[in-house]
Amino acid sequence: MIIRKLELENYTVFSETKIEFSKGINILIGENGTGKTHVMKVLYSAAQSVDSKTSFPHKLARTMLPDDYKLSQLVSKGRKSENTKAAVFAQTSKELFEKVLIKFNTDTKGFDAKVHNEHEWKKTFAGSNSVYIPAKEILSNCYNLVSAVERDNVRFDDTYTDLLHMASVDVSDDSNTKELDLMLDKIEKVIGGKVIYDKQKDQYYLKGQSKQEFNLVAEGIRKMALLWQLVKQGALKNGDILFWDEPESNINPEHIPIIVETLLELQRNGIQIFISTHSYILAKYFEIRSKDSDDILYLSLNKEKKFVSVESSEKFSELKNNVLISSFDKLLDEVYNVEVRG
Repeated sequence: MIIRKLELENYTVFSETKIEFSKGINILIGENGTGKTHVMKVLYSAAQSVDSKTSFPHKLARTMLPDDYKLSQLVSKGRKSENTKAAVFAQTSKELFEKVLIKFNTDTKGFDAKVHNEHEWKKTFAGSNSVYIPAKEILSNCYNLVSAVERDNVRFDDTYTDLLHMASVDVSDDSNTKELDLMLDKIEKVIGGKVIYDKQKDQYYLKGQSKQEFNLVAEGIRKMALLWQLVKQGALKNGDILFWDEPESNINPEHIPIIVETLLELQRNGIQIFISTHSYILAKYFEIRSKDSDDILYLSLNKEKKFVSVESSEKFSELKNNVLISSFDKLLDEVYNVEVRG
């Protein structure tokens, strides 16, 4: 499954937006509140709804978590009289195209939205897999979390519980390429060992020279360890989709190149990737470390008055509205002025 386009109408911060995507790595940048996570979550919900037991509206409600799971809360403010639409277009490896469309408005009850073409969507992409890594690390807090969420004792959106299910189940088939094995080795050197899951205790450990509880390990290391675990468990294979919200969060800057190299290698192994980032360093490393054969697209989300527009470019430096570059330039100007005064 390869997601190629998203069309949004009156959805959260988007008035009328069409976004085309790369089959490789899609890097979303923009200030807070410009809808980067909203874009990734609607795509993830559509990708998850290929499962026969999962409906697009229910997954969207469980992923976005509006009050009382009311999709009507996702209608753009000030657009009460109009319908909200979200259409996701995707293709198979054989370039068979299909789309799924969801419609709702302020009168929609709960997640009782109208879905168009869901049967064909499920039929075409049956068996496709998608993984979403939230900005907050979750493996260290996995103990009984899924059960607690199911009983409504705590409130986490489905990206967290889905990830816990994905990380704990081994679906690997010993078909890792040499490149993926080398990638695992690189991550092991950073995290200082391998990840171990104790099913009886429902706890994760990092096993190096000694065995450490996950919650005693630095969060940046835990996020790298999670990526190792997903690759090792076979959760990321050719034809899968990876969504990662702010991979740079709590990561030692010297490890960012390893994240970039890992994601580039996953893309070379047929995995489509969507990331959102506030890091100039992360975005720039993709431009520096990529090869001509890599497929990378930068998407800049910018708020204009009330709603958000989207600009895309294959070159990070060629985006006209680039908050990461402008912020970095301001910092360099301040550093220069301080040094001159000194």
